[in-house]
Amino acid sequence: MQSEICPHCGIVFEKYHKYHLEQTDSQDVQSPIVTLDEEVEAKPLIKFLFHDTQQNTMTYFVGRLLIFMGLVIWSLQLMSGSIESNAAGNSFLHLVNLPFHEAGHIVFRPFGSFITSLGGTLGQLLMPSICMGVLLVKTRDPFGASVALWWVGENFLDIAPYMKAMSSLNIENSPEQH
Repeated sequence: MQSEICPHCGIVFEKYHKYHLEQTDSQDVQSPIVTLDEEVEAKPLIKFLFHDTQQNTMTYFVGRLLIFMGLVIWSLQLMSGSIESNAAGNSFLHLVNLPFHEAGHIVFRPFGSFITSLGGTLGQLLMPSICMGVLLVKTRDPFGASVALWWVGENFLDIAPYMKAMSSLNIENSPEQH
């Protein structure tokens, strides 16, 4: 059964035609009726995920461009420092990541001491990943999701000193040295 209701705005075409076609000269004017079945078929998963619901105005474009350029400059500053300089640990975003890191230790505590020690890093990586998924699927904001993906990458720089410390512990405790 075909529905004569617009899937986008909910207008009932029969009522619309009853009141508005009487005012036109030609009664054979046809409006394109899209049924609900056709709407589902015409919207593949990729189009659903990347459908841009944001307004595409010059203001949005300039705002996104400024954010993008800021992230590029910040990325270059973070990448130019060595692990010893701990550039990511001295940045503003480290203070944002720290609560998620510490909460990860608590959240993963029931899974044993090894997972508890990894839980900080897991929590620190999960939070921006969840934000990225919500921005991409729920709000359909690919630009916001890309900023959250940048945040995931920045977290890898933030956890690099931990990884370096763990690798040096593994070298000192390796059985080959004894």
